[in-house]
Amino acid sequence: MKKISLKVATCLLAGCFMFSSCIGSYSLFNKFTSWELRMTKSKYLNAIIGFVIDIVCIPVTLVVDSLVLNTIEFWSGENPLQANIGKTQQVMGQDGKIYAVKTLKNGYEVTDPSGAVTLFTYNKKENSWSMSQNGETKELFRFNPDGQSISTVLNGEQKDFTLNEQGVFEAQMAAGNGLFFAAR
Repeated sequence: MKKISLKVATCLLAGCFMFSSCIGSYSLFNKFTSWELRMTKSKYLNAIIGFVIDIVCIPVTLVVDSLVLNTIEFWSGENPLQANIGKTQQVMGQDGKIYAVKTLKNGYEVTDPSGAVTLFTYNKKENSWSMSQNGETKELFRFNPDGQSISTVLNGEQKDFTLNEQGVFEAQMAAGNGLFFAAR
């Protein structure tokens, strides 16, 4: 049996990573373009600076995403740039109070001003979101296998809603028992 040289083995291994059809989220490129849009308060200045730095930054971010980050994401199933995990942000609620929202690997931990904690967690196996409060867990909704609708229990009844404007309207009507008030 003929031995494979180190060069050939390296090329084959690199080819496996490069051509593994690992189309990922291109998170580095997307973070760069998001930053580029808001690097200054002037959209015109952003455009001018963008013309200069894009020549170098866009090819670099695309190569790093394609060869490294997307490959890691493909094989591990997790995005390596999910840097928000474990971080806590202060968010003002609709009631005017400040809530602490901590990003978890599978959801969010929300602490209200009195210290009460509510967990919102995503179950990958069931493709559902649940809420845990005071030791009690309740499923909020689950994505249906069609990928175009969700299923939830409202007023003790199982209901499906499509993920479009019509579905949002139907959910509002169902949650409000058919009452809809216009705001002035």
